[in-house]
Amino acid sequence: MLIGVPKEIKNQEYRIGLTPAGVSELVGAGHRVMIERDGGVGVGLNDADYVAAGAEIIVTAEEIFSRAEMVIKVKEPQPSECQMLRRGQLLFTFLHLAPDPRQTELLVNSGVSAIAYETITDDAGGLPLLAPMSEVAGRLSAQQGALCLQNSLGGSGILLGGVPGVAPAEVCILGGGVVGLNAARVALGLGADVTIVDRSLPRLRYIDELYGDRINTLFSTTQAIREQAARSDLIIGAILVPGAAATKLLTRDMLKLMKPHSVVVDVAIDQGGCFETSRATTHDEPTYSVDNITHYCVANMPGAVARTSTFALTNATLPYISKLADRGLQALAADRHLLAGLNVHHGMLTYRAVSETLGYAYTDPSAAIAS
Repeated sequence: MLIGVPKEIKNQEYRIGLTPAGVSELVGAGHRVMIERDGGVGVGLNDADYVAAGAEIIVTAEEIFSRAEMVIKVKEPQPSECQMLRRGQLLFTFLHLAPDPRQTELLVNSGVSAIAYETITDDAGGLPLLAPMSEVAGRLSAQQGALCLQNSLGGSGILLGGVPGVAPAEVCILGGGVVGLNAARVALGLGADVTIVDRSLPRLRYIDELYGDRINTLFSTTQAIREQAARSDLIIGAILVPGAAATKLLTRDMLKLMKPHSVVVDVAIDQGGCFETSRATTHDEPTYSVDNITHYCVANMPGAVARTSTFALTNATLPYISKLADRGLQALAADRHLLAGLNVHHGMLTYRAVSETLGYAYTDPSAAIAS
């Protein structure tokens, strides 16, 4: 198969869809790989590294999209990229369609077969391609939240870990999944007083077994979140409904209960955000204020540590890329977990949560690829 990897064009996005090691594996298996010129420069990978791995360097994104049988990306295709996609082509990347009707419309109209990293499943019920970026985003959320609490950035001037004789910051994390647990790990390591709120009692028991009384756990109710809003210096939104728009857990009224110049970090912003006052921001302008509360809502947080993220992502995606390269759409028919990643195919919506959120007719993915 001829595989194309364009340079990412989203704001401040330096990651790339394949490392040279990934290229080498694919070329060794008999596939051809095209990399857009300077595509890996942002993570310290130059064209010579890719040529040594067996890739062909292509000058323009237009040529990548026109020739490739499968396009590998990191972030969702931007409108100009969507318009270069075509029927019979595979697209493998993060999509996050539920909060993005424009992208969905463009992908449907293109006829492409779009497979989303974030909805591929595994035998344990996890999301294996979302997990590495969730780990990165979770750790970054606590790091960025701590930074935003500084007076110079509009924060309340609280050091996350405090000092002897001065209490640490109160950090509330909404969601105890991969993002939440990684956020808690960093916040705890910095000395904060950490509370995780989740609706899953088994997950809360698991966290308690790991950390004991070093992390407070609360069952998620509206009242519990309201009380945490009133006491927290930093709230991190770390919830996920696979493929669907995030639930708004922190309302505008709750925001008004927070101490002035406190901080909220919405890691769920790729899925529309879990705070009522959230709107996507960029690395260029990462924050804004509502009711004297600083909001950090960057939609591609792992892009801030692009090298770590690129290598972690390729480690996770390469086995699936290899399956798709070897067998094309037949790889989906043979692997129900990979099939769960199919969101759009030949103009059909094949992921139920997206179709229900955006009002499209739903087509079962097995039926779609068989038609």
